[in-house]
Amino acid sequence: MHLEHDASAGAADEIAFADFLKIDIRVGTIIAAEVYEGARKPSLKLRIDFGPGIGERRSVGQMAALYTPEELIGRQVAGVVNFPPRQIGRALSEALTLGFADEAGRVVLFSPDRPVPNGSRLF
Repeated sequence: MHLEHDASAGAADEIAFADFLKIDIRVGTIIAAEVYEGARKPSLKLRIDFGPGIGERRSVGQMAALYTPEELIGRQVAGVVNFPPRQIGRALSEALTLGFADEAGRVVLFSPDRPVPNGSRLF
């Protein structure tokens, strides 16, 4: 799957609201983070607590350019929790942690501006 990082790109194709509801985006708290050694691009392996209904999920992402593992512990992030697990090199990713590209193409994590319960769904 190719993800567009160009801020000047046009909007994606229009979808029905029912299609949006199929994507399960939840808030979770990062409870563990480590550098993903051997990754092609600077990446981190995360363990995220998405609350009692979903539980803990592993996620691998290319956010190491702006974040250290230590500063991510305890931070809330948004993630897609209903994609099938995906093998990324030697690691298994069970959730897609969401972010936006900055001017240099580095990943800036997406998170709520106030604490919310883990497992809260985006609507």
